[in-house]
Order: sequence, then C-alpha cells, then structure tokens
Amino acid sequence: MVRMSVLADALHNITSSEKAGNRQVMIRPCSRVIIRFLEVMQQHGYIGEFDVIDDHRAQKVVVQLIGRVNKCKIISPQFSVAVEEIENWVNSVLPSRQFGYLVLTTSEGIVDHEEARKLHVGGKALGFFY
Repeated sequence: MVRMSVLADALHNITSSEKAGNRQVMIRPCSRVIIRFLEVMQQHGYIGEFDVIDDHRAQKVVVQLIGRVNKCKIISPQFSVAVEEIENWVNSVLPSRQFGYLVLTTSEGIVDHEEARKLHVGGKALGFFY
C-alpha cells in the first residue's frame, strides 16, 4: 500500500500511542516538515524530547510522549489561509479558544497560528493539535 501523506501517518501514530498510554513512539519515515511540526508541538509542551536517528535511508524519529496530546491531525487539502481568516479557522478547527494550535506553513517557516498573527503572515493550513 502506498503512503499518501507521511505527516498524516506520523500524527496518527502519535495520537494512537497517546491513547494506548505509551511513553514513546517511533515515527518512520521522517521529513523536515515532520521535524518542524514536532518542534512546534514541543515549544508548547505537548511532547517531550525527540531524537532523529539517521539510518542512511529515510530517517526515524523517536518521540517522548508526556500524555498531553488529545488529538493531532492534518488538514487536507492544504487550504490557503489569509491573515484575516486565521481566527475563523481557529474557531472551526479547535474545540476552544484556550487551548490547541493550528499549524501553518508560511513564508517565515512552519509556525502556529499565534506566531503567524504576530508576524502578520498567512499561509497554508498544515494541521492542528490539542
């Protein structure tokens, strides 16, 4: 079977491992987008440390879970989100205003919706987590 989205598989593995109560999960294959998405999750305290293992093929990532992720998914297709529309997207995707983050890919890199609003840039909606 062909993998349609490596990022979707990675986020599904994280969610499944959290529900199963595992303390760590191995994600393979790995890409720069996955690493940057994990860095955003780590900045906000949803996951612990993660290690990138280079096996001279497609890299692997071992993520330490801390039990805080309830759901993380991609948004497919990747819709364009203007700066003015970020609030509408947050309201439609996240369950509450107090927690959760929408991840966007912008000209400034892969950032969450709060940082995109600060930088005043729009982009494409990659996914969300809470």
